[in-house]
Amino acid sequence: MPWGFLLKDTPASELAIALRRVMVAERVVDPDLALAALSYGSNSLTHRERDGLSASLFGASLAEITARLVLSEGTVRNHLSSAMQKLGAPNWVEAKRLA
Repeated sequence: MPWGFLLKDTPASELAIALRRVMVAERVVDPDLALAALSYGSNSLTHRERDGLSASLFGASLAEITARLVLSEGTVRNHLSSAMQKLGAPNWVEAKRLA
Protein backbone atom coordinates (compact mmCIF):
# COMPACT_ATOMS: atom_id res chain seq x y z
CA MET A 1 0.00 0.00 0.00
CA PRO A 2 1.44 3.41 -0.94
CA TRP A 3 1.99 5.98 1.77
CA GLY A 4 3.70 9.27 2.40
CA PHE A 5 4.97 11.43 5.24
CA LEU A 6 5.46 15.15 4.74
CA LEU A 7 5.87 18.10 7.05
CA LYS A 8 2.74 20.17 7.55
CA ASP A 9 4.43 23.24 6.07
CA THR A 10 5.36 21.47 2.81
CA PRO A 11 4.76 23.85 -0.11
CA ALA A 12 1.65 23.10 -2.17
CA SER A 13 3.70 22.37 -5.29
CA GLU A 14 5.71 19.67 -3.44
CA LEU A 15 2.53 18.29 -1.89
CA ALA A 16 0.97 17.92 -5.33
CA ILE A 17 4.03 16.03 -6.61
CA ALA A 18 4.00 13.79 -3.53
CA LEU A 19 0.30 13.02 -3.99
CA ARG A 20 0.87 12.06 -7.62
CA ARG A 21 3.71 9.74 -6.59
CA VAL A 22 1.59 8.09 -3.89
CA MET A 23 -1.23 7.61 -6.40
CA VAL A 24 1.11 5.51 -8.57
CA ALA A 25 2.06 3.34 -5.56
CA GLU A 26 5.28 5.12 -4.61
CA ARG A 27 6.24 5.90 -1.03
CA VAL A 28 7.10 9.49 -0.21
CA VAL A 29 8.97 10.66 2.89
CA ASP A 30 10.26 14.17 3.48
CA PRO A 31 14.08 13.91 3.63
CA ASP A 32 14.36 16.09 6.75
CA LEU A 33 11.68 14.03 8.48
CA ALA A 34 13.43 10.80 7.52
CA LEU A 35 16.76 12.03 8.87
CA ALA A 36 15.12 13.16 12.10
CA ALA A 37 13.45 9.75 12.50
CA LEU A 38 16.73 7.95 11.90
CA SER A 39 18.43 10.16 14.49
CA TYR A 40 15.75 9.78 17.17
CA GLY A 41 16.35 7.83 20.37
CA SER A 42 19.11 5.38 21.07
CA ASN A 43 20.70 4.45 17.81
CA SER A 44 24.02 2.73 17.33
CA LEU A 45 24.35 4.01 13.77
CA THR A 46 26.93 6.66 12.97
CA HIS A 47 25.96 9.96 11.37
CA ARG A 48 27.19 8.74 7.95
CA GLU A 49 25.37 5.40 8.26
CA ARG A 50 22.14 7.27 9.03
CA ASP A 51 22.81 9.65 6.11
CA GLY A 52 23.26 6.72 3.74
CA LEU A 53 20.07 5.01 4.88
CA SER A 54 18.17 8.29 4.77
CA ALA A 55 19.37 8.99 1.23
CA SER A 56 18.29 5.51 0.15
CA LEU A 57 14.78 5.79 1.61
CA PHE A 58 13.33 6.89 -1.70
CA GLY A 59 14.76 4.01 -3.70
CA ALA A 60 17.74 6.07 -4.83
CA SER A 61 20.44 4.26 -6.75
CA LEU A 62 23.97 3.97 -5.38
CA ALA A 63 25.07 6.67 -7.85
CA GLU A 64 22.32 9.02 -6.62
CA ILE A 65 23.26 8.38 -2.98
CA THR A 66 26.95 9.03 -3.65
CA ALA A 67 26.13 12.26 -5.47
CA ARG A 68 23.89 13.45 -2.65
CA LEU A 69 26.43 12.62 0.06
CA VAL A 70 29.48 13.63 -2.02
CA LEU A 71 31.22 10.34 -1.22
CA SER A 72 32.68 7.54 -3.32
CA GLU A 73 30.58 4.46 -4.10
CA GLY A 74 32.94 2.32 -2.02
CA THR A 75 32.54 4.57 1.00
CA VAL A 76 28.75 4.59 0.71
CA ARG A 77 28.73 0.79 0.34
CA ASN A 78 30.88 0.53 3.47
CA HIS A 79 28.54 2.79 5.48
CA LEU A 80 25.44 0.91 4.31
CA SER A 81 27.06 -2.48 4.96
CA SER A 82 28.06 -1.37 8.44
CA ALA A 83 24.50 -0.19 9.12
CA MET A 84 23.16 -3.54 7.88
CA GLN A 85 25.49 -5.42 10.24
CA LYS A 86 24.59 -3.26 13.24
CA LEU A 87 20.88 -3.68 12.54
CA GLY A 88 21.15 -7.39 11.70
CA ALA A 89 19.61 -6.73 8.31
CA PRO A 90 20.23 -8.96 5.28
CA ASN A 91 19.92 -6.05 2.80
CA TRP A 92 19.49 -2.26 2.47
CA VAL A 93 15.71 -2.48 2.25
CA GLU A 94 15.47 -4.29 5.56
CA ALA A 95 18.06 -1.97 7.14
CA LYS A 96 15.94 1.05 6.15
CA ARG A 97 12.85 -0.59 7.64
CA LEU A 98 14.61 -1.46 10.89
CA ALA A 99 16.24 1.96 11.26
